[in-house]
Amino acid sequence: MNPKEIMVCKAKLFHPVDPIGNIELKIAEICEPLKEIIKNKDRIAIAVGSRGIANIGLITKVLADYLMQLGAVPFIVPAMGSHGGATAEGQTELLEGYGVSSEFTGVPVESSMETEYIADADHLDAFPVYLDKNAYHSDGVIAVNRVKSHTDFHGVHESGIVKMLVIGLGKHKQAALMHRFGADGLRDLIPVAAKAVLASGKIIGGLGILEDGHDNTSDIVFASKDNFFEVDAELLKRSKRLMAKLPFQKIDSLVIDKMGKDISGSGMDTNVIGRLRIKGQPDDYPDCDIITILDLTDASHGNATGMGLADITTKRLFNKIDWHATYANIITSGFLERGFLPIVAENDLEAIDVAVNGANHTPDTIRFARIKSTLDLSEAYLTKPLFDQLIAENKGELLVDFRPLVFGDDGMIAAF
Repeated sequence: MNPKEIMVCKAKLFHPVDPIGNIELKIAEICEPLKEIIKNKDRIAIAVGSRGIANIGLITKVLADYLMQLGAVPFIVPAMGSHGGATAEGQTELLEGYGVSSEFTGVPVESSMETEYIADADHLDAFPVYLDKNAYHSDGVIAVNRVKSHTDFHGVHESGIVKMLVIGLGKHKQAALMHRFGADGLRDLIPVAAKAVLASGKIIGGLGILEDGHDNTSDIVFASKDNFFEVDAELLKRSKRLMAKLPFQKIDSLVIDKMGKDISGSGMDTNVIGRLRIKGQPDDYPDCDIITILDLTDASHGNATGMGLADITTKRLFNKIDWHATYANIITSGFLERGFLPIVAENDLEAIDVAVNGANHTPDTIRFARIKSTLDLSEAYLTKPLFDQLIAENKGELLVDFRPLVFGDDGMIAAF
């Protein structure tokens, strides 16, 4: 099958929309409890992670401004485990890529991979719990993170402010230790380690961020040290109701324009593509026969963690890989399959040619979809079998009528 024979339409996908409105007013409203906690000249660490969170630069700046109004001396600490090549400089660079810089926020970024021992976790394994050195020596820490489904496991607490206390603020040392327990261990032991972090008295609160199905900031909730777990768990439930997903059970060939650490911790959100590639963990829907990833985001700084979730990629992506940063992340996680190199095609045309012919369908019957990324599911290119299902289930609408896939002379697929 020649990919140029495949007819696709451009469709809008329906997802929940619930934007927050004024972020400045929201933060001022929810952070009222800090007035009773923070004293003049307190050095407060704002912990920020390595994810493409909508408005994260603005949220961090507004929080820093609010803390300064209370007389505090805020600073930012990267809370991202082994990301950024597991180096202090790499983690600062990642934050800058997300708009969280000293220049924009008006407060310094204090980045270090050093940690301080807090205690042994209250568990049969009695493993040690660590905290970022700069955060530990502050007068208080506020964790800022989006709460959403995790890409490795599912439980009461997944990806959010509870996880940030452990995997994020524990730096590479804690991340490596926790990932040795596997996906089930992460699910069960992150809350145990987080209790030890909260018991240290260093955490004075957290900002849990919620996003809707179009990646708008939907809500921001303040979590005190007393209701930290409750806020994280409730926001996770709300996040799952708002999350955008591909509305199909079966896709023969899924093409994704870009992957990256700013999109998902696993490069591609496993909750969107239905693949986990973790031994002992079942896959979900959609059931994708062949996944093709075309490019890596610049904000990933070469970290191609998650490329092993795909079957086919391009030389364009391959040439951007920073192997040190990628393998530092992959080896720390323990999920080695996600670092496996897919088939590398010369260009987009060759990659999609391999994919659609491997799916064993005709141009009229193939269930083909193309999306920008797993973080942006607002639009998709679909063949007729998928589009007919979309319309029958009232989950989208036509934007541009059917036409062939278009490629340039260099084999690059036409821009979205």
